[in-house]
Amino acid sequence: MNPLRKVFALQFLRKYLPPADIAVAVKGSNVYCNCCGGSFITFLPFGLIKRANASCPSCGSLERHRLHWHFMANKTDLLKGNRKSRILHVAPEAVFYKKFNGNHLFDYVPCAKFGEGFTDEYPTGTINVDITNIQFEPNSFDVIYCSHVLEHVPDDLKAMQEFYRVLKPGGWAMLQVPLDKNRMKTYEDFSIVDPKEREKAFGQYDHVRVYGLDYIDRLKLAGFTVNQINYTSEFSENELFYNGFQQGEDIFICTKQ
Repeated sequence: MNPLRKVFALQFLRKYLPPADIAVAVKGSNVYCNCCGGSFITFLPFGLIKRANASCPSCGSLERHRLHWHFMANKTDLLKGNRKSRILHVAPEAVFYKKFNGNHLFDYVPCAKFGEGFTDEYPTGTINVDITNIQFEPNSFDVIYCSHVLEHVPDDLKAMQEFYRVLKPGGWAMLQVPLDKNRMKTYEDFSIVDPKEREKAFGQYDHVRVYGLDYIDRLKLAGFTVNQINYTSEFSENELFYNGFQQGEDIFICTKQ
């Protein structure tokens, strides 16, 4: 079978086969996942509108996870072991939880706002935190990682202000959101509450806004100094495919002077 046809066939069978079987079936050397160290023919399609070369067959990482980890590993001192970093990780993704939890380099605090019916959505040890009212003291964390969460939060400015408050001076926060670069101004309409209408308006049933290019202004309003980095511009097309990065995703590094 043609390798790509094989991948799409396995994607269809993904809900019936164990992840380990999928990973073995697509093992190759065309792409590399820096989150788990696996090499494959290609990453699997993913998303409501399927994106090719997106999801790792082994660990489930997506384009943004691999890009963020590459940045953290190569553009920060997080892994250099110069000092122990206290990390606040919001809505902890399993691929990062495995890297942070129990690592001697980190004092790791995974957190999420527990909703009704919360059971196994987040890894063991995740604590209940409302990011609009964080229970930690000011200047508590060296690093904050929050990816694709703020678009779910009605009072996102309050959450940003809370991140600023608990971040140590000289620390940094990576605060990532899905960004529509064709939109100058963020679109939100709190009168839209029906899940189907929210999906039409904001792209997902539990989103409350679509961020535009003014996202950086919202972060600055909370007090942050913001460095918006077009990190994928540093890679060739072949490197983007090999690493499974999505071209054009900016990284927002927010610091507290």
